[in-house]
Amino acid sequence: MLLAGVLKRFVSVGHLRMIDAHGRIHDAGESGTEPSVTVRLHDPTLHWKIGLLPKIAVGEAYMDGTLTIEDGTIVDFFEVIGRNLQNLERDDAVGRASTWIRRNITRPLQQHNPVSRAQRNVAHHYDLSDDLFDLFLDDDRQYSCAYFATPNSTLEQAQADKKRHIGAKLLLEPGQRVLDIGSGWGGMGLYLAQQADVEVVGVTLSKEQHEVSSRRAREAGLDDRVRFHLQDYRELDGTFDRIVSVGMFEHVGAHHYLEFFRKVRSLMTDNSVMLLHSIGRFEEPGNTNAWLRKYIFPGGYTPALSEVFTQLERSNLLATDLEILKTHYAETLKHWHCRFTVNRDKVRELYDERFCRMWEFYLLGCESVFRYDDQMVFQLQIAKNRYATPETRDYMVDWERTHA
Repeated sequence: MLLAGVLKRFVSVGHLRMIDAHGRIHDAGESGTEPSVTVRLHDPTLHWKIGLLPKIAVGEAYMDGTLTIEDGTIVDFFEVIGRNLQNLERDDAVGRASTWIRRNITRPLQQHNPVSRAQRNVAHHYDLSDDLFDLFLDDDRQYSCAYFATPNSTLEQAQADKKRHIGAKLLLEPGQRVLDIGSGWGGMGLYLAQQADVEVVGVTLSKEQHEVSSRRAREAGLDDRVRFHLQDYRELDGTFDRIVSVGMFEHVGAHHYLEFFRKVRSLMTDNSVMLLHSIGRFEEPGNTNAWLRKYIFPGGYTPALSEVFTQLERSNLLATDLEILKTHYAETLKHWHCRFTVNRDKVRELYDERFCRMWEFYLLGCESVFRYDDQMVFQLQIAKNRYATPETRDYMVDWERTHA
């Protein structure tokens, strides 16, 4: 059986037992070790689908209920998968050919991202029910990696620390004009305006986020200094003293990075500073997981740093600081999944059981790749000239202390 052979080669840490659609038992790994999980397949076609296309077939089977957990939990399943991800690496001729095809043929097609497609891709995810995000995010609806200054930080505290950590890198001064590219539900822009007495312009492609963020600015009495627009960043004019972008770069697409940085440069003064907060990968350029691209983030891609720096250099911008957040997103996703689990019945009322399984698979799968695979988050500070920022990082520490 193809799938049984694949599993035995894949699982070397922990134990995975599979009961196939005919009731036969297949063990992979070492029985009696942890982590351990037993899964059952209810559809015979999964025997070859998972063997040939595991990255999409497993997720779809879990969503459809044709793959169920018999012993252990879905958390245990991802623990086994995560600890064995390195076994998926291939260095044979077939693996190298497949990599070349993905990079040079399929990836450019998947990441073609004109304004019209960008709007559709954003709507696919961010224009879901307003109530859904309240069931697993923090009170400020920060839908990006938090910053866990201590292991015991709550999600609310870690997200507040993230905003403060970013604010510290922007060298904010009263009266400055700040652009927030991908402003979400407005939390970052409102925070900067409240903490530093700056003027903020935010742009988003999500109609739902635009409505919420604009309402929040009015309710906070900040709509004279904080304005949110339903607009693509490529349509902006003028210049800004500071630019921030959190969790938006993942939707740009590798073949649009030069366009992105050149546009950013055109929006900067000679002394402007930008802070780019994005998911990235530790390893060389790759491809977006097929299941994630189909069901969660169409058009999404997380870059290798080599892809980012190559286009940054071509756009005549300077990298003035870089920080890597290694497992902060894994912890963020763990918190999101815990809250989602508590509110699972409410999510089912909004959608259905299949949606719940999809969202569960999304949160746990992403936690796994941030904890065990090549995904991370980077914060890149960018300027036009080297003298726009200080020589040491003391100013960051000072700002965080005074705004704690």
